[in-house]
Amino acid sequence: MGRILGFLTLLAGVGIGMYLYAKQAQSNSAAAGTNNPQAVVNITGVRTDLMNIAQAERGYMASQGKYASLDELISSRSLIVNRTRPPYSYEVETSDNGFRVTATRSGDDPSGSPKEMSVDQDMLFHQSQ
Repeated sequence: MGRILGFLTLLAGVGIGMYLYAKQAQSNSAAAGTNNPQAVVNITGVRTDLMNIAQAERGYMASQGKYASLDELISSRSLIVNRTRPPYSYEVETSDNGFRVTATRSGDDPSGSPKEMSVDQDMLFHQSQ
């Protein structure tokens, strides 16, 4: 009886996991404003990079007492990331009170990918077409 209950619990967990995964994929597609799989992959990668850069900024602030430029984060080895993920390039704007990491798409994109995505010190994402 215990094995059957454990197996049913496992199946329920897998089912819930699959449901959540499908919802996340659907929301990424909706956020991208496109059904183009490559565009969704690119946007997901850019959002991951933005989050990693923001986390590195927070860590740098905790250890150095100030926010850093993208070059400083990379040279101090606080961050390992490329400066670009075509067709997006990254930029960090800092102030005494916070930062904003921005990814800007170059050129036209018929897939409908956002022109600009950013994350700030509060870890809030913003995007514009």
